[in-house]
Amino acid sequence: MKDFMKNVVMKEKKLTQEERNLLSVAYKNVVGARRASWRVLSQIASKEGDEKHVDLTIMYKKRVEKELTDICNDVLHLLQDVLLKNHSISPEEKVFYYKMQGDYLRYMSEYDNKDEVIENAKIAYQAAYDAAKPLKSTDPIKLGLALNFSVFYYEIQDDHKKACELAKSAFDTAVTRLENLTEEEYKDATLIMQLLRDNLTLWQSENDEEPPVENDGTTVRNIA
Repeated sequence: MKDFMKNVVMKEKKLTQEERNLLSVAYKNVVGARRASWRVLSQIASKEGDEKHVDLTIMYKKRVEKELTDICNDVLHLLQDVLLKNHSISPEEKVFYYKMQGDYLRYMSEYDNKDEVIENAKIAYQAAYDAAKPLKSTDPIKLGLALNFSVFYYEIQDDHKKACELAKSAFDTAVTRLENLTEEEYKDATLIMQLLRDNLTLWQSENDEEPPVENDGTTVRNIA
């Protein structure tokens, strides 16, 4: 599916909402499994044990990192060199693509904490945040951006105060705008708002044993 959607991007240059969701899901499926594997391998490698076993774990960890880098660079190329270069994209598309760019740079920064990678992730998220200003506070794309941008502040930049402020602001603003939504819009908005609340509860209790939840940028029905 990943290769199919890559070909669609290269051919069409501009995607429908359904195609954007498929692109996001296709790459999230392949990168998600490797991120999970990397976390497990990191935990194993950090434990004391047989030196040969640890060396083997580190070798597999580096292999997973190489695969992650290749996947992330593939996505970033499509975003930077194709989709974001289209001057006719809507504000919704711009937010979606910049958020996705920030997400994949954040994934890379989980194992490659170079200042350049982290700074580029922040720049992409900020570009998405600025582009999202015309969108309604209850827009799932805007809420998903606030969710993942706050995760970036909390996990990557270790700025817990900024993460909580961002998540709380998005939640509080959206909660006052729920009355005029259709039933479907209400469901989409409140599902992501619940994720924001879950993270706030987790962060404010300073319980770091569970990773914060994030959103892949698709409509709520496609959250994995």
